[in-house]
Order: sequence, then C-alpha cells, then structure tokens
Amino acid sequence: MSAHPDPVPHPIWRSGLFVPVNVERFLSRAHERGADAIQLDLEDSIAPVDKADARGKVEAAVARLRREGSSDILVRINQPLEDAVRDLEAAVIPGVDAIMVTKAEGPDHLRLLDELVSRLEQKRGLPAGGIRFVALVEAPGPLAQAHAIARATPRLVGLSLGAEDYATAIGGEPTAEVLMLPKQQILQAATAAGLMPLGTIGTVADYSDIEAYTQVVRRAASFGFVGASAIHPAQVPALNAGFSPSAEAVDRAERIVAMDREAAAAGRGSFALDGKMIDIPIVQRAEALLARARAIAARTAARQRPGS
Repeated sequence: MSAHPDPVPHPIWRSGLFVPVNVERFLSRAHERGADAIQLDLEDSIAPVDKADARGKVEAAVARLRREGSSDILVRINQPLEDAVRDLEAAVIPGVDAIMVTKAEGPDHLRLLDELVSRLEQKRGLPAGGIRFVALVEAPGPLAQAHAIARATPRLVGLSLGAEDYATAIGGEPTAEVLMLPKQQILQAATAAGLMPLGTIGTVADYSDIEAYTQVVRRAASFGFVGASAIHPAQVPALNAGFSPSAEAVDRAERIVAMDREAAAAGRGSFALDGKMIDIPIVQRAEALLARARAIAARTAARQRPGS
C-alpha cells in the first residue's frame, strides 16, 4: 500500500482547459484564459505519431505555465498501460498537481498507477501522494464499478464520465438524455466517496452557443457537479460563473445560517424564511455553499496577488 499524507481540502477546479502540450499557439496563451486548471493533454488531441515528441515537451510546458500564471496543472495520460507508463515518466515532475487517468478500467487499474506514481515521487524527491488523480470512466463495464473506483486510492480527488467515449461504447449519441443516467451514477459514486463530481449533463464538444452552454453548466451545478473540462477558451467564463454560487445564493445562505443561530439560541430546531420551512439539511446546504464561496474567493484573491 502506498504511503500518503493526511487528506487535503479539495482544490477549486470549476474550469479545466484542455491544451495540447505540443501546440504552441494554444500553450502560449493558456495562462491568460482564466481557467482554474490547465489540463495538458497527451491523449486525444495528440496524433499517435506525435505522442513521443509531446511527452518530451511536458517539463518545459509545466515550467512555463508556472512562471506565467497561477492555474493548477493537470496532465491527461493515455491508455493502454505501456503508453500510460511513458506518460507518467514525463508527467510526475514538480509543478504538476494531478494526473487525469483516462479510460479507468477498475480499482486495480488505479492502484497500479498509484504505485507507479509513488515510486516516481520517491525517486525524484517529490512529496508522497502530492500528485492527485482524476479518473475518467469511459465505458459501461467500468461504470458498473464506479463506487469501487472512487475508493481505489487516496490520490483520487475527482471522478468524471468521458462522455464521447462512453456514448461510442454503448452505440449511442452523447446527448443530455443518453448521458443522464451514467452522469448521475458518476455523481453518486464521487459524492459517496467524498470526491469532486466533475462534468456536465451533456458533452463538451459543442462550444458555439455559449448562452446555451451556460445553461448546461448551471443545470449541472444544480445536480451537484462542481466543475468541468473546456475544450475551447470561450467556455471558461461560463464554467467559472456557473460553478460559483451566485451573489443571491450567498446572501440567502448567510441569512439562513444567521437565522439558524438565532433559532438555536431560542431552543428551536427549525424556522421559516420567505414562506418556507428551514430545517437541518437546508442549513447544511447553506453552510456548504458559503464554504465553497469562501474557497473560490480565496483562490481569486491569490490569483490577483503580485507574483501569484
């Protein structure tokens, strides 16, 4: 069993912008896009003949992004295993916050990669368990193991459904209707294990209608998802806004928490607000919303400080 430190709070990854590591025009402006995370891609956006060259560009890309911006850095690796091993050799380096494990097959798959990363961390003098995992479930067989996958390793911080690959695997189209059930299964498995559920009820492939996309993001947030990937910079503002509590929601949550204190002091377990009964689950949701709002505000403030 790999040694890991105590769990750390979840990062704020409302938006993760995919950037092919070998395309200079995308890489050069990635730090300007406002994404919480930059997802350097070694998988689908890289042609098979270019993968070896792309691996060689990871270290310089990570160093450059660290100098130029404050986004967290993730690296999306390949399947099958022989490609994943080569990708990890390139990606387990200082400055990388997490590995995106594509086509997660089951808990044993994640545990094997965990062991490989642990050895590389030890060999390279990196903190044990410091590089996190985000697992992408992309086929119906692994989806049936979603709860086991979610508990496979302490490195795992987020779980997502690879919508395009999953739809292909079942012979369907990546529509909201087709994806509703598998997305909900991912959400349930992630939250049951204390992970971040990532994604929207739909696919990221259509970014031409930002207004419609914004509604998709807000709907996903109402289900409980906390962030999603972007394949185009135009999606980033919609993700950041849609996965942040609105000012109205924060104001209402603050009122609920304050009134809960007053009710508790008076010996009451519930109270009414705007004609609705407020009890413990609603108070807990309000407290969670305020905690997330504070975390987002702290991240934004850190990004705006000189040298951050």
